[in-house]
Amino acid sequence: MTQTPRLPSSAIAALGLSGGFLVARQTGRRNLGGALFAAAGAWCARDWYRTSGPVAAAGLSALYAAAMGGSHPLAKRIGAWPSVLAVTAVTSAAAEVVTRALPRRATP
Repeated sequence: MTQTPRLPSSAIAALGLSGGFLVARQTGRRNLGGALFAAAGAWCARDWYRTSGPVAAAGLSALYAAAMGGSHPLAKRIGAWPSVLAVTAVTSAAAEVVTRALPRRATP
């Protein structure tokens, strides 16, 4: 049986942050962007818990939520897209570092 490659949580976190912003901006409906952000965040939290444990999951989930909140005041200083890209890069990098540094157990 061949194993399908695992989708990295850093990519899903990036999708949630930047994709959520894009959906909200293109549709004019912030709730749709928020739904994508929330769904990606839930997927990531579960993956972070399974791969790196509860402490890592809590920390990365807090960072993910703070990135969303922090992008708004940052956007007033540097612009919307630069802000979204900056917080996405930080969050994705942190997810990569933590999940590689703290492998907890093999996932089924």
